[in-house]
Amino acid sequence: MTMTVDVAVVGAGPCGLAAAIAAMRAGLSTAVFDRGCLVNGIASYPTYMTFFSTAERIAIGGVPFLVAADKPTRRDALAYYRGVASLYDVPVRQYETVESMHPVDGPAEASGERSPRWLLRSVKRSGEVMETAAHAVVIATGYFGRPNRLQVPGESLPHVRHGYVEGHAAWREPVVIVGGGNSAVDAALDMYRAGAHVTMVHLAPTLDNGVKPWVRPEIEARIHEGSITAHYDSRVVAIEPDVVVVQGPEGMVRVPATQVYTMTGYLPETGLLAAVGVPIDAVSGIPSHDPLSMATPVAGVYLAGVIASGLQANRIFIENGRDHGDAIVRHLLS
Repeated sequence: MTMTVDVAVVGAGPCGLAAAIAAMRAGLSTAVFDRGCLVNGIASYPTYMTFFSTAERIAIGGVPFLVAADKPTRRDALAYYRGVASLYDVPVRQYETVESMHPVDGPAEASGERSPRWLLRSVKRSGEVMETAAHAVVIATGYFGRPNRLQVPGESLPHVRHGYVEGHAAWREPVVIVGGGNSAVDAALDMYRAGAHVTMVHLAPTLDNGVKPWVRPEIEARIHEGSITAHYDSRVVAIEPDVVVVQGPEGMVRVPATQVYTMTGYLPETGLLAAVGVPIDAVSGIPSHDPLSMATPVAGVYLAGVIASGLQANRIFIENGRDHGDAIVRHLLS
């Protein structure tokens, strides 16, 4: 059997949830898919992470996000988004991966008009294949499924990770962190506090300009005193079971490492969009869309959240992507 909904949302992050809630509040039926859990991207953040934004600016669905501190933590956010999804009873199909979508013709259920309808094929954890028909599809897949890989020998070794959770398991272990942005700095400091021997490797001559201002003094102090080693203007050229080979101003250096974290960012997940013919700019990586309605040139296909920012993930956050759902619903209803 094929289930039919007005709006299918691919991605159950905050912006995907906000889009689903906007549709539901307008009386449209929805289905939300995610290959992981609810707000899977946030669930994969470091355990003790604190958000850059205030709670008010990442709230969705008109539900206040109240915390005692100035900025919410990862744990606060997970509890909040679970609560919002429960309050609206959002039909989230967790651990169900949308593998393809194809256009089919069919009459709209309520209006009597003919409109684009999409058939989504998804796969559950059990391997069961599902089909869902939708009059509109919102792609809110975000970033966290496609790490920006180094493309060096040894990157697939089991001690190499493209994300960071916490530092306890690195106590007294030699660790290499690749990158110089906020994620790399947060991981470096957390591992240092957990007792790891931390080395950072970064392509640029300094840490990134966007490092949080309340964090920068501490990381710079740890590097200056030698508690954390930093190799600037350097790149990883190979990873071995217990060594990272670094090419830099001093030539080739072999850095001991039993754990390697490549905090080099992610690439947008545009596979579904490309497959249905949504043009994607070769330079910026931005899928073609109208920023006022979030509609792509392919009828019935919309964007929500960071997927609309292309290769520059820092252009769109929860706080300026949470309203995409309202724009999409206005366009659908018009």
